[in-house]
Amino acid sequence: MDQAWWLDFFTGMLKPVAALAVVLLAVVLSYFQKLELEGEMIYSIFRAFVQLSIIGFVLQFIFTQSNILWILVAYLFMVSVAGYTAGQRAKHVPRGKYVAGASILIGTAVTMLTLVVLNVFPFTPRYIIPVAGMMVGNAMTTTGVTMKRLRDDIKIQISLVETALALGATPRQATVEQVKRSLVIALSPVLDNAKTVGLISLPGAMTGMIMGGASPLEAIQLQIVVMNMLLGASTVSCIISTYLSWPNFFTKAYQLEAKVFSSE
Repeated sequence: MDQAWWLDFFTGMLKPVAALAVVLLAVVLSYFQKLELEGEMIYSIFRAFVQLSIIGFVLQFIFTQSNILWILVAYLFMVSVAGYTAGQRAKHVPRGKYVAGASILIGTAVTMLTLVVLNVFPFTPRYIIPVAGMMVGNAMTTTGVTMKRLRDDIKIQISLVETALALGATPRQATVEQVKRSLVIALSPVLDNAKTVGLISLPGAMTGMIMGGASPLEAIQLQIVVMNMLLGASTVSCIISTYLSWPNFFTKAYQLEAKVFSSE
């Protein structure tokens, strides 16, 4: 049984290996165009190959477990990595990694809990982990953009914010326009994607189902759910990140923290 399983795995890897031909094409083009990206391309694909292979074995194990603890472990691991990555994007935001991690955790947990309560997805590893992965990945991107943009906008308009504070505004009132702008910019790609889904490209979940043998009608039903949950999780995560970020920009005396806005 074990030998047959390994044989199936290695046989299935023949197509991914064959697909390296297009990577080779990209490497050759990079070389002739003198982009100097050949090494990074090879490293990125190698890393993706190793990471996906490892996570495949991990999921294979988790999917066979009945204990929900494994779902929580996998979910918290994804949130931790996403929080660190988003925090790196917003590196000038104080405690940015923790802010991003908490925001992503709250946004995706609320969305996922809603879907489970409404019986959209059963609370099993096979459904929850892929769903959580999509939400966490999307929330990671939008949260990182929100935090970075909020800090940068406050720095650009620092005189306006300081004037508002001098006139008696609270930090939240003084930065309401910057908060609004950062949220709009971060969520715009998600909204644009929802507007054009199916017209320009077929999303991954839908494509995967169709290639797996499901009917197009079943695939679009799942994709609609996916778009809904991505928008919900991203919006909640981004809004939470602004509430957790902006207090770090001000002192207890309602003055801007100079050290936060002194660095580039």
